[in-house]
Amino acid sequence: MIPVLVFDIETIPDVGGLRRLNGLEGMDDGQVAQLAFQQRRQSNGSDFLPLHLQRVAAISCVLRDKDNFRVWSLGSLEDGEGELIRRFFEGIEKYTPQLVSWNGGGFDLPVLHYRALVHGVQAPRYWDMGDDDRDFKWNNYISRYHARHLDLMDLLALYQPRAYVPLDEMAQLCGFPGKLGMDGSKVWDAYQQGEMKAIRDYCETDVVNTYLVYLRFQLLRGMLTRDAYDAECELVRGVLAKSDETHWREFLAGWRTERGGD
Repeated sequence: MIPVLVFDIETIPDVGGLRRLNGLEGMDDGQVAQLAFQQRRQSNGSDFLPLHLQRVAAISCVLRDKDNFRVWSLGSLEDGEGELIRRFFEGIEKYTPQLVSWNGGGFDLPVLHYRALVHGVQAPRYWDMGDDDRDFKWNNYISRYHARHLDLMDLLALYQPRAYVPLDEMAQLCGFPGKLGMDGSKVWDAYQQGEMKAIRDYCETDVVNTYLVYLRFQLLRGMLTRDAYDAECELVRGVLAKSDETHWREFLAGWRTERGGD
């Protein structure tokens, strides 16, 4: 069984980079971020910052390998951005997994590319396009239509941006919990208040939602039988039920037992 690695990131403004690029020495982090949001709104009507100016605050993963299911956030609460990114690409180096994401091609991976450059992180396996392993010429992590990275949002929309769907809505339509207590727009405020644990918990629930949608997709395409799909869902339930963490109790309470659409 090829390991499946589902991933999701949460980001905050790169206030250090913004300060350096815009000559904002003397302004505190909150002021720098607010000025960047204001300038962004004036230029395109949204305060969503360019990807290279997003700093990675959390990376959460699901790893499904053989008989094991695991969900966790990389690093510790104290680890910096560079260490989180290094660990992510180190995992790809170790496992050569099937990567799965929701909008990973449009957001998560480009952010990780830019920030890996900033920190000098090495990721030769991830960037292999056939130079080291000939199989990667025809199936690699980089090419949009190759399978080593499966961006569920992009594929299900047949690569048509007008058909994109938010993960939260798709998950809920399938009977899964969707987002719990936070969304991406609240991450910066939570970070300023020192709530890194809450950010990581939120990221972990997002990545499990993504994995559950991936299982439903595997059922759709005939890669899982109905019995195998039900067994995979029960494996996830069983692992989460062993945790005494509040976010998993809330997640299980919001996970409908009937299938979406019933």
